[in-house]
Amino acid sequence: MDIDIDSANREHILKLIKNTPASIHRERETVKHNTGVYVNPVPLDPESGMCTLDHKVAEDIGYVKLDFLNVNVYERVQDNNHLERLLNTEPDWSRLADRSFVENIIHINNHHDTMQKMPEPVNSIPRMAMMLSVIRPAKRHLIGLSWKTVAETVWQKPTDGSYYFKHAHAVGYATLVAVNMNLDCGV
Repeated sequence: MDIDIDSANREHILKLIKNTPASIHRERETVKHNTGVYVNPVPLDPESGMCTLDHKVAEDIGYVKLDFLNVNVYERVQDNNHLERLLNTEPDWSRLADRSFVENIIHINNHHDTMQKMPEPVNSIPRMAMMLSVIRPAKRHLIGLSWKTVAETVWQKPTDGSYYFKHAHAVGYATLVAVNMNLDCGV
């Protein structure tokens, strides 16, 4: 299992907690995982300072990896009260019709045209979550269908192993989109 944690600057957090970088084993080399660390004891390579196990093997054994992700949107959040205001303010969803506005929004910046293919507007976090899912390979066949139809299968795990979003992941990303929209609208 891995847990994603978004932050304005991952290095600030990593300095505060004892951690071991996760590793990725490739054919001829072992490299440091871009975002993953372990905060629990794991087998350690004393030379590299990384976990000796490939992150997928470690997950299969039961180690929990934390992925600390840099999300620059959070650099613009002033404090906890500001974040609460951003989270509790309904975004102006009509702004998603404006290509130049969408181009500045995290996770959807390249998908204005795809949003325009949907027969109904993206006007809520649940719809944004579905939108973020239908732009993934496993669910692209849902582009252009009604939200009611999309909702019937969008959260089902694909049988062919293609990349898709789980519901909770998509809702988290959709919430970040709403925060970014509110920031760009001056909330």
